[in-house]
Amino acid sequence: MTEIEKITGLVFDIEEFAVYDGPGIRCAVFVKGCPLRCMWCHNPEGLVPHPQRVVSLSLCTHCGACKKVCPSPDKCIGCGRCVSVCPNGCIRIAGKHMTAGETAARIRKNAAVLKMNGGGVTFSGGEVLLQSDFIIAVRKLLPDLHALIETSGYAPSDVFRRTCEAMDMVIMDIKIVDPALHKRYTGVENKLILDNLAILKGSDMPFRIRVPLIPGVNDTPENMESTAALLADADKLEKVELLRYNKAAGAKYPSVGMRYEPDFPEQQEPRVFTKPFEKRGIEVSIL
Repeated sequence: MTEIEKITGLVFDIEEFAVYDGPGIRCAVFVKGCPLRCMWCHNPEGLVPHPQRVVSLSLCTHCGACKKVCPSPDKCIGCGRCVSVCPNGCIRIAGKHMTAGETAARIRKNAAVLKMNGGGVTFSGGEVLLQSDFIIAVRKLLPDLHALIETSGYAPSDVFRRTCEAMDMVIMDIKIVDPALHKRYTGVENKLILDNLAILKGSDMPFRIRVPLIPGVNDTPENMESTAALLADADKLEKVELLRYNKAAGAKYPSVGMRYEPDFPEQQEPRVFTKPFEKRGIEVSIL
């Protein structure tokens, strides 16, 4: 095994045939860990950078079998001992350490189908830039396959730049332009994100921008206008994709021992404003 093949990452899911994560049919690799805490996140099992227990609460009968074998009852360490003893099969561990070689081999099995359908591999998360060495290693092992990252853009600019340079395409989120609102709803400031967007705009890298539409948060004419203005001079921008809020976002939180407490009207349909993009000649679609 080469040194590149030995580089290890923490993966919480691999979707063999994804159709909403870039052009064509793709294999989507989801890595674990994210520095943001978006109030609407629908992948809570991807937030923390270590393996964790996930329980299907609807199947759990509270028999106590898992507690009997648990070496760390006060805090899950992701050892997985509880998985095999659960009589209802309702426990799994989210997060598996995989080498770049193992991951590339898994993707390569379907490479012919992916290429045939104009697809490739998409690295998503969590936040892919937290595991940039691993992502770049896997990509180097798949040189003939179209590759892209889906990212929040929240990372040191040198990490952002070198990870993007290893790809064929980038999909980047712009959630909220207003810095105070961004901090309130994602837990981090957006200066670094906007700085990295400027790097992306100044490169020769084809890219798409995604905006999750959250009711009462960023589904406003002002935010859409500000977002469109940021992208007006981006020559390599392919399109803007508006993603409607996932109303099932909170369903997974209890299974990982977390509470979902959004302070926005989650049952309300988000408003959709496409004109700010269209009047600037930017292609826009709604997913």
